[in-house]
Amino acid sequence: MSTTTTSALTLDDVRGRAVLTIDETAALLGISRPSAYKQARTGESFPVKRIGRRLVVSVPALIAWLGEG
Repeated sequence: MSTTTTSALTLDDVRGRAVLTIDETAALLGISRPSAYKQARTGESFPVKRIGRRLVVSVPALIAWLGEG
Protein backbone atom coordinates (compact mmCIF):
# COMPACT_ATOMS: atom_id res chain seq x y z
CA MET A 1 0.00 0.00 0.00
CA SER A 2 1.41 3.38 -0.92
CA THR A 3 0.61 6.57 0.87
CA THR A 4 0.77 10.07 -0.47
CA THR A 5 1.66 12.95 1.76
CA THR A 6 0.81 16.50 0.90
CA SER A 7 3.03 18.12 3.51
CA ALA A 8 5.83 20.50 2.62
CA LEU A 9 4.74 21.30 -0.93
CA THR A 10 6.47 24.23 -2.58
CA LEU A 11 5.64 26.23 -5.69
CA ASP A 12 8.57 24.56 -7.44
CA ASP A 13 6.99 21.16 -6.70
CA VAL A 14 3.73 22.07 -8.44
CA ARG A 15 4.71 24.41 -11.29
CA GLY A 16 4.57 21.63 -13.91
CA ARG A 17 1.10 20.46 -12.91
CA ALA A 18 -2.23 21.64 -14.28
CA VAL A 19 -4.33 21.38 -11.11
CA LEU A 20 -4.08 20.68 -7.39
CA THR A 21 -6.54 19.11 -5.02
CA ILE A 22 -7.85 21.19 -2.15
CA ASP A 23 -5.71 19.10 0.23
CA GLU A 24 -2.58 19.86 -1.82
CA THR A 25 -3.50 23.53 -1.97
CA ALA A 26 -3.91 23.60 1.82
CA ALA A 27 -0.46 22.05 2.26
CA LEU A 28 1.08 24.52 -0.18
CA LEU A 29 -0.52 27.52 1.51
CA GLY A 30 0.13 26.24 5.04
CA ILE A 31 -3.52 26.27 6.06
CA SER A 32 -5.69 23.54 7.53
CA ARG A 33 -7.71 21.21 5.35
CA PRO A 34 -11.06 22.38 6.82
CA SER A 35 -10.06 26.01 6.28
CA ALA A 36 -9.10 25.31 2.66
CA TYR A 37 -12.42 23.56 1.95
CA LYS A 38 -14.36 26.39 3.60
CA GLN A 39 -12.53 28.98 1.50
CA ALA A 40 -13.05 26.89 -1.65
CA ARG A 41 -16.80 26.59 -1.01
CA THR A 42 -17.30 30.28 -0.30
CA GLY A 43 -15.03 31.50 -3.10
CA GLU A 44 -13.44 34.04 -0.74
CA SER A 45 -9.87 33.05 -1.42
CA PHE A 46 -7.82 31.14 -3.99
CA PRO A 47 -9.32 30.37 -7.45
CA VAL A 48 -11.31 27.11 -7.52
CA LYS A 49 -12.92 25.14 -10.35
CA ARG A 50 -15.53 22.44 -10.00
CA ILE A 51 -15.04 19.39 -12.23
CA GLY A 52 -18.03 17.16 -11.67
CA ARG A 53 -18.13 16.74 -7.91
CA ARG A 54 -14.44 17.55 -7.42
CA LEU A 55 -13.00 20.91 -6.48
CA VAL A 56 -9.62 21.62 -8.03
CA VAL A 57 -7.29 24.58 -8.13
CA SER A 58 -5.60 25.60 -11.37
CA VAL A 59 -1.87 25.89 -10.73
CA PRO A 60 -1.33 28.81 -13.15
CA ALA A 61 -4.30 30.67 -11.62
CA LEU A 62 -3.04 29.97 -8.09
CA ILE A 63 0.45 31.23 -8.97
CA ALA A 64 -1.07 34.40 -10.44
CA TRP A 65 -3.30 34.81 -7.35
CA LEU A 66 -0.21 34.52 -5.15
CA GLY A 67 1.58 37.10 -7.29
CA GLU A 68 4.43 34.68 -7.98
CA GLY A 69 4.00 34.51 -11.76
